Amino acid sequence: MNTVLLQADEDIMGSYNHSYLQAHLTWLFKNLGAYAVFTELSLDTSALQLTEIKELKPDICLYPPRGLMHADDLLKMTEPPLLIIEIVSPKQNLYDLIQKFKLYFALGVQSCWLVEPTLKVISIYPDMQHSQSFVSGEVIDSALNIRLPIAQIFV
Repeated sequence: MNTVLLQADEDIMGSYNHSYLQAHLTWLFKNLGAYAVFTELSLDTSALQLTEIKELKPDICLYPPRGLMHADDLLKMTEPPLLIIEIVSPKQNLYDLIQKFKLYFALGVQSCWLVEPTLKVISIYPDMQHSQSFVSGEVIDSALNIRLPIAQIFV
């Protein structure tokens, strides 16, 4: 795999819209009842054998249903999520997010969403060769059979 240089997550400042959409999308996915929803969960990248990137933290990720781990906790998930969602922050560039998508797919993620708050656009990537953008109607993720009205997302 080619070396991918990414801006450190600590260097990217969140914003009002970023935070709002992260919380709101988490709530929407939780209400679907079909997934366990996590925010800022560390994903272990050691399987990719990268020297400079030890973990990735997507804004939101979805797993099959599961509950709280009562006895132990995990600092990094080795199991890939089904879906990750990255929400563009004002100081974030799209190139870095697309580079992260490449890594997510290499880990085994099935679908990646790019949410652009300013433009009110959601782009869904089932892989790196295809994407579909939504600005109205329903957001449809065919890979995971998810449908959400875009009007419920950008409220």
